[in-house]
Amino acid sequence: MSALPRDSLVAVIGAGTMGAGIAQVAALAGHPVRLYDVAPQAAERAVGALRQALAVLVDKGRLGAAEADAAAARLHAAASLTELAPAGLLIEAIVERLEVKQALFRDLEAIVADSAILASNTSSISLTAIGAALARPQRLLGMHFFNPAPQMRLVEVISGLATEADCVTCIVDTCRAWGKTPVRARSTPGFIVNRVARPYYAEALRLLGEGAADAATLDALYREAGGFRMGPFELMDLIGHDVNYAVTCSVFSAYYNDPRFLPSLLQKELVDAGRLGRKSGIGFYDYRAGATRPQPQTLAAAPAPAALRVEGDLGPAEPLLARLAAAGISLTRDAGPGRLVCGELTLALSDGRTATARAAAEQRPDYVLFDLAGDYASTPRLALAAAAQAAPTALADAAGLFAAAGIQCSALADVPGLAVARSVAMLANEAADAVNQGVCSAADADTAMCLGTNYPRGPLAWADALGLPWVVALLDHLAAGYGEDRYRVSPLLRRLCLAGRPCHD
Repeated sequence: MSALPRDSLVAVIGAGTMGAGIAQVAALAGHPVRLYDVAPQAAERAVGALRQALAVLVDKGRLGAAEADAAAARLHAAASLTELAPAGLLIEAIVERLEVKQALFRDLEAIVADSAILASNTSSISLTAIGAALARPQRLLGMHFFNPAPQMRLVEVISGLATEADCVTCIVDTCRAWGKTPVRARSTPGFIVNRVARPYYAEALRLLGEGAADAATLDALYREAGGFRMGPFELMDLIGHDVNYAVTCSVFSAYYNDPRFLPSLLQKELVDAGRLGRKSGIGFYDYRAGATRPQPQTLAAAPAPAALRVEGDLGPAEPLLARLAAAGISLTRDAGPGRLVCGELTLALSDGRTATARAAAEQRPDYVLFDLAGDYASTPRLALAAAAQAAPTALADAAGLFAAAGIQCSALADVPGLAVARSVAMLANEAADAVNQGVCSAADADTAMCLGTNYPRGPLAWADALGLPWVVALLDHLAAGYGEDRYRVSPLLRRLCLAGRPCHD
């Protein structure tokens, strides 16, 4: 089955922000659209607002006047569900309650053709569960758009247990015809994006809870070193803690309290206090009038050393050496476990152990670990952590080395895996587990995370670039350090590592 014909009516049920956005997408793609909402006049108001929005796009030069006029003419409000009967595709974007969605689709089944495709925009409810109440569950699937629907390219196309393959193919092709990028997912808790993204929030919240650093410093590290568009705390403030916490609780419960999805007591406290982020004026940050945004903590730097000994391969941090050499630091190479040595000072990329543990294992007390960077050639900031045995000057000495190469440093407490490294490893691990469980392909996992969350790289492509042995070793060290199943390595990731194969063949 190919894409839905352009003359096929698309019905959208729910005239809120998401429903209206989907209606705009379908109308601009050339379909006649009928928008329905149970609230009186809501659909009419939404259609009027959409026509105004199209006019604004014309004024800004983003849309041609003829194209906007044609799309506006295709948009109509429906006064009752019966007016949706001719639709070939019906998409609901209503309240996230299973029984309400089931009742709606039962009503729609009674009036539409047997060939019509029913789609839910749910972000968390099982498509199999919705379909269980229907006479034709094979015609039901998920079309999970991301907000704002007209701008966000990603659509998760989700199959329930009974969904027919030709329905999925039709909707995948339809999404492409609408200018969207579809990814296929099986109906499991969180689908792709809401599942795989959990570690980005969870690891940051854990670091904050362990006193590794303040939110502003951690956010700066994720942005500047990790290359993420927003740090986890500012992103949670933007999403709203009520929403973000609810999704985490939902996924945690749906996976029978798997510790990988454990909700944070810190976030619960914010929700209980009504500190929901931007929407309430305060969350991790204060958005009220007159509030001052806190700045990341930056270490004072000692003078840079003139020379440095490189002992062994630094793994993912090898590109850092060229930057240090360009800064005028003389480098000599020798065999070793993968570390930098300058007098009594030893530096190494985090491998999931603490600096204290590595100092004890290697019998070098002045041990400082540095964090992963998305691009060592350009990163403006790195996290550092010193061993408990280290001299008081160790962090400043390490900061001086990096400062010579134009890198500011922020100190973290000596936590396992620092910040960016452990988060990237956990994102890759969760994506690998989704692939291992047949939720999605490796390519779709990476596409979903890049387009749905604006990550700088797909987690599995990132793991391939870092090297699976490094990722697996870091996770194993985290699991040993914390003694928790939370950091267990995905069977797929370990299998690929042992076979010497990447996530993407």
